[in-house]
Amino acid sequence: MTPGVAFLMGSDSDFPALEKGIALLRRLQVEVQVEVSSAHRTPERTLELVRAFEKSGVGVIIAAAGGAAHLPGVVAGHTLLPVLGVPMASPLSGLDSLLAMVQMPAGVPVAVFGIGESGAVNAALFAAELLAGSDPGLKKKLQAYRAEQREKVLAKGRQLKEKLAQG
Repeated sequence: MTPGVAFLMGSDSDFPALEKGIALLRRLQVEVQVEVSSAHRTPERTLELVRAFEKSGVGVIIAAAGGAAHLPGVVAGHTLLPVLGVPMASPLSGLDSLLAMVQMPAGVPVAVFGIGESGAVNAALFAAELLAGSDPGLKKKLQAYRAEQREKVLAKGRQLKEKLAQG
């Protein structure tokens, strides 16, 4: 069985930005766990969740946070599982969140993606790619997804040409 992916968000207000990434992994039939825990307000719970993820067979943790955005780094400091950070929008447009994540000191890595929804989708896809290395079935599903994305772009190009040809 392929390991799953855990989404850990610092607040339930982060869920709308993560929703498409969660849905995409479910579509690819990757087991998904979703939890809310704050690095600052519930540090003990955060550590308990990381330990529970490890025991339950999670293969990748996606941690989303805004502002100071310490959640991915705190999680990474307590596990050897890959941790993918997704910065959330904030009063500073999420740049504070992004910079907080990418400035992790050497020695405890966090892979960081774009701010918000597109970052969450890319983190979900990257997590699936990591898991697909040992799951040929998941690899085929990802190849089909890429082919579908390619066809959508080509179809949009054809539609635009038709529109332009009509003048």
